[in-house]
Formats: sequence, structure tokens, C-alpha cells
Amino acid sequence: MGDERWTLLCIMLVILFTMQPSLATVYTVGDASGWTLGVDYGTWSSSNSFLVGDSLVFDYGSGHTVDEVKPSDYKTCTIGNPITTDNKGSSTILLQTPGTHFFICGVIGHCSTGMKLSVNVLASAGTDSPSTTGTTPSTDAPSTTGTTPSTAGLAPTTFPTTATPVMIPDYSVVSKGSVVSLGLGPLGVCGVVGVTFLAYLV
Repeated sequence: MGDERWTLLCIMLVILFTMQPSLATVYTVGDASGWTLGVDYGTWSSSNSFLVGDSLVFDYGSGHTVDEVKPSDYKTCTIGNPITTDNKGSSTILLQTPGTHFFICGVIGHCSTGMKLSVNVLASAGTDSPSTTGTTPSTDAPSTTGTTPSTAGLAPTTFPTTATPVMIPDYSVVSKGSVVSLGLGPLGVCGVVGVTFLAYLV
């Protein structure tokens, strides 16, 4: 009976000590409006600060896509040459690199009517990030939405690309400024079990 308690305590300590917080913010693009026509994504983007490790969640209905594109394709709303594309209705993009990232809807006419987004991603808080073109193209979209990120859950999404965006598991619901606790700490499982076992012996 006593050994079972120590085993349970050891397991609980392993779980407690192996979790390491990492700061990441999940932004729902367009807030409650989502990824659709008639939203001012330029205003939405400029009202947020994006860091490497943050995620963008695109929620949209059928008839839309999320295409990450080159700056020139963003500026001219050129479709058919995306770096990555998705049309599943909910796409999560992990922002892995600093610089400006460009997204459009790949449906004919949607980008030119404002369904386009550029986000400037900083390497860390308080630093400036180089733009991929030196300037950020304007979005030329009508304004209809506020700027408060929602607490939408994360959905796994992957995209084939040379930059290899990362799948984001649906572990928890977070909002702007939230802390997501994921990953193993440097001590690791064996170290915690060993320390716990030594404490048991003493």
C-alpha cells in the first residue's frame, strides 16, 4: 500500500516537473468574423504584435482558401502559385520565422476585394524584424471588425512547403497573452524519477 502511494507521487512529480512553459499567442485571424470577405485585415494585423512561435488560426467557410504567397503575388493578388495552401475550413499556421508573411484567399476575385493579410513577425518581444521586401504592401480592404483576439481552439493543420509549417495539436484554448504549457523540461523524466527515488530513500 505504501509503495503504491510513492509510485503515484513519483508519477505526479514527473508530470509536474517535466512541463515547461513556453510563451506563445494564438490569434484568430479577423477575430469573430474569421477569414472572409468584408474584413479589414490591415487594421487587424496592425493592432497585434506577432512573435516567432505565435500561431494564426484561419476560420472560414467553403469557397475560401488560405494561401501563403510571395510578396509579389500578395501585392498583385496573383493566385495559382502559393507557397502553401489549405481549404479545410480551419487552418492553423505556426509563425516560425521573423519577417513579413503574406496570405491571400486563392479564389478568383477574393484577394482583390480585400481577403489578404500580411503579418510582420518579430524574433522576440521588443525587437524589430526585417521585412521580406523592405516594405509591407497595403491590404486595400474595407473595415468592418474589431481587434480583440478570440479564444478559439487549435486544429491540427499541415502544409507541404520548403519552410515546413508545423502541426499545432489541440491541447488547450488560449488567447492573446496566454501561456501555453507544453514540452519536456531539461531535467527529463529519468532525472525526476531518480531524484524522487533518492528522496524516498532518505
